[in-house]
Amino acid sequence: MSSEKKVVYSAAPWRMHEFFAGSGLVGYGLNGMFVPVWANDINERKARVYRANFDNSRFHLGDIKSVNGADLPVAELSWASFPCQDLSLAGSMGGIHAKRSGLVWEWLRVLDEMPSAPKVIALENVVGLLTSHGGDNYRALHRALAERGYRAGAIVLNANWFVPQSRPRVFVVAVAGNVTSPSAVEGSEPCWLHSPAAIKLGEELDQWVWWHAPQPDARTSVLADLLEDAPFDKDDVLQLVPERHKALLEEKEHVVAAGYRRTRGGRQVLELRFDGQAGCLRTPEGGSSRQYVVVKNGEDVHARLLTARETARLMGAPDSFKLPGSYNDGYFAMGDAVAAPVAEFIGRQLLVPLVEASYESE
Repeated sequence: MSSEKKVVYSAAPWRMHEFFAGSGLVGYGLNGMFVPVWANDINERKARVYRANFDNSRFHLGDIKSVNGADLPVAELSWASFPCQDLSLAGSMGGIHAKRSGLVWEWLRVLDEMPSAPKVIALENVVGLLTSHGGDNYRALHRALAERGYRAGAIVLNANWFVPQSRPRVFVVAVAGNVTSPSAVEGSEPCWLHSPAAIKLGEELDQWVWWHAPQPDARTSVLADLLEDAPFDKDDVLQLVPERHKALLEEKEHVVAAGYRRTRGGRQVLELRFDGQAGCLRTPEGGSSRQYVVVKNGEDVHARLLTARETARLMGAPDSFKLPGSYNDGYFAMGDAVAAPVAEFIGRQLLVPLVEASYESE
């Protein structure tokens, strides 16, 4: 595939490392602000998506345990979307020291090995980072950042501000302790970005920062706007719709609803949502992890799975974004990614002002 067919990064004033890069949607969202000078992931399926869309010379496929920070190019920002399985309600809840989510400590090791560590860092994970084990998982991470000279704070931002998908995620933003943050980004108290769990942690931890940003404009798109013209071939799942949701379907002439299969009371049901948005995308590891869309027009009601392209749209990726491989490969790459508009918002509102301030503080 020629380079002309890949995403061309706009001229950007700042450089970034993209750890656990996956399909590259963080770098895509930060385009024009930061250019990835180095990216990595261990998963070949995600790597195929990254390579299909971006300059492969920046990407390193392999275990982060084999990365030496001294070998990495200098960057102003390090972003790490470290594995969530041990912090997610859908996972083992083993915690931040478990095998997969514990790879965040390898990322910190790499930072320690850099001759010049980035002045600004950002981490992304599920909301369980703040709530699991009574908040101890975040406390351990926060203290590790403080020991390295960073001031940090956690915010919770839902992708549904930008796309019709409910996808709340935690973003930990940290800045070197000798950097004076602009008043527009650092406040003295919580704001709309802080969940109750974040507020509780912020009130007790040293070197905590109350990050602030203006609320985005209200989203105007709904799930129906993102759907492809695809065949409805899963009508058999309609028999799993619980009675209360069937009643809601019957109330309206036209309905577009998304739903997951779940086990309730020992039996499978297809639980639907009628708020114009999809549920949080997951990686398609099992039958219940794929999301359905149910459409009703008059008396006709039909069901199918979300298409891979629809999952990309729900992550803010354009239709030009390539999804090589199978349906599951594309769904997997999107279900485990960061929504590009969320990365863009955090970049413009927090990361760029902090990097600029880091140079003013020198």
